[in-house]
Amino acid sequence: MSASGPLVSVVIPAFDEELELPGVLGHLAALPGRWELLVADGGSRDQTLRIARDRGVRVIAEGASRAEQMNAAARQADGELLLFLHADSRLPSGAYAGLAAAAREPDVVGGNFVLRFTGDDRFSFVLTLTYALHRLFRRYYGDSSLWVRREVFERLGGFRPLPFMDDYDFVRRLEASGRTVCLPGPALTSSRRWRALGVPRTLWTWVVLRLMFRLGVRRPRLGRLYSRAR
Repeated sequence: MSASGPLVSVVIPAFDEELELPGVLGHLAALPGRWELLVADGGSRDQTLRIARDRGVRVIAEGASRAEQMNAAARQADGELLLFLHADSRLPSGAYAGLAAAAREPDVVGGNFVLRFTGDDRFSFVLTLTYALHRLFRRYYGDSSLWVRREVFERLGGFRPLPFMDDYDFVRRLEASGRTVCLPGPALTSSRRWRALGVPRTLWTWVVLRLMFRLGVRRPRLGRLYSRAR
């Protein structure tokens, strides 16, 4: 990949991710492209910080909420593009080529990746299909590896420190700011955070959370439910 391509700063939000972090850091190290890695830590009590630092990854531990932590990492990033990647997610092998191509289109402000939940069972298949249908209506979340031009992220004010749905709120503002692109993949993510609920309760939770958010409800109980799911 040409050294003239854009630098992509990958921000990995983490809280006690010692089991997942080595895998995602190794995955990113093996991908072609110009990547800068940052861990936005939320107060991990396990070996997350040591794992990141041992691999030369910058750790940013600022802010009371996940949104503020990701914003702090974004402020310290050097990339032209910002990509927010969960520790249990993986990018497609052609991720950098796709990002670089999108960055060459001046009207593109950001977007995400086609998403597939890992697993060969019915649960993962239903989640993947449902997510694809949501994306047709320009609705998506942080687990699909959000990416955005740095100047657009700054103009939008980054993530708002909401008790839940901070990623959905950002996507709504991103979609309203210009053309977005859903890059091919698929990117992979784990269904671990939803599996305990099962298919009916997971889909119902998605509907309820989005409805409550759009109605302006910011109850702590809903925030706790969303945090557990994430």
